[in-house]
Amino acid sequence: MADQSETIKTAPLDVPVSSALPIAILSVLAAMGTLATNILLPSLPQIAISLNVTSAAVTSAITVYLAVFGLGQLVVGPLSDRYGRRWPVLIGFAVFIGGSVWCGLANDLPNLLAGRVVQAAGACATSVLSRAIARDMFSGAALARALALIMIVMSAAPGFSPLLGGALDHSFGWRSEFALVAAFAAVGAIAYGIVLGETHHSNRTPLNPVAIVRTYAGLIGDRRFVIPAATASLIIGGLFSMFSAAPRLFIEAMHFTPIQLGLFFAGTVFIVFAAGMLATKLAPRYGLDGPIRAGLWATTASSVAILLISMTSPTFLPFLGAMCLFLLGMGVVSPLATARALSPFGEKAGAASALLGFWQMMTAAIGVWLAATVSHEAMFALGVVLSAFSLLALGLYAWGLRSPAPH
Repeated sequence: MADQSETIKTAPLDVPVSSALPIAILSVLAAMGTLATNILLPSLPQIAISLNVTSAAVTSAITVYLAVFGLGQLVVGPLSDRYGRRWPVLIGFAVFIGGSVWCGLANDLPNLLAGRVVQAAGACATSVLSRAIARDMFSGAALARALALIMIVMSAAPGFSPLLGGALDHSFGWRSEFALVAAFAAVGAIAYGIVLGETHHSNRTPLNPVAIVRTYAGLIGDRRFVIPAATASLIIGGLFSMFSAAPRLFIEAMHFTPIQLGLFFAGTVFIVFAAGMLATKLAPRYGLDGPIRAGLWATTASSVAILLISMTSPTFLPFLGAMCLFLLGMGVVSPLATARALSPFGEKAGAASALLGFWQMMTAAIGVWLAATVSHEAMFALGVVLSAFSLLALGLYAWGLRSPAPH
């Protein structure tokens, strides 16, 4: 792992100005999946009332979405390695728009869940291929920088979207949120179709079940991929656990309004922005391993702090401080670990990105489920999930660094 780190460390860092628009469009692709979930967060209690179900039951709209979102990427990745990126992305946009309309018209929970399945099936294509396209266009430190910039922009959408969702819920009802994400996807599809052409010009991977299984098995058996990918997935899983627990914690336990919850999420954007900019500065100077380890220590310390706060004095300000530290560490770990996982696999970028996305979303789904079921005390449940995921990520990455490099 050390040799690769040095290669990335000494690669040119700056992304050309001409790449700004493609990176912005890739950010839209990457953000669409989380936008469709986070914009709903302030409305979960109201959706539960509207559909005559409990708040815990309506949380399944997030869990189901994340599970399909993750599984679908395993299919889309190999398809894009065989047939290219352009048409899978455009089809994904169309499916997402159809699912959003379905959700907006749902009058019971089963119909909402069915629409979320369709919505996730479309979103998984745009999300997984945003990383694959970035890998097609950049390499080394330029890839790390591009992924960090994409993360900054994509964090703005799910960060500010709860505030927007709260305002829409207050003014027009929760169904208007699905109309907005459908319109966002339509604009993204048009921009992608006009600006970005086919980016996958390397050898096409044959599309057959045996080849797909071999590709995924090869990635799982390669520590260059599996250690940073699993590390990033655990931290992202913790982030989604925080997102899903926030309505219970702030609206039901602390009696925040949906708008106030939206303001909290909007504030997280600036922390992630600062962390992403920090990551772009640290990578060329220190390589990837040092900043990743520092970020993991930050997420672990903050997670344990949240757990202790929940058991002693579960008040807002101490929780906010610990949560800010977690977000700072996450914002450093996520893009740098992703860059480390994808960098060695140019011809398999679609499959590697798909497997990474699958692990991230399935870990997120597990985290969301655990945060809703471990305890009826939302902060304690969140502290347990964050601590478990962060400690596991820290231990896994430390073990990977001590292990001998593959021959």
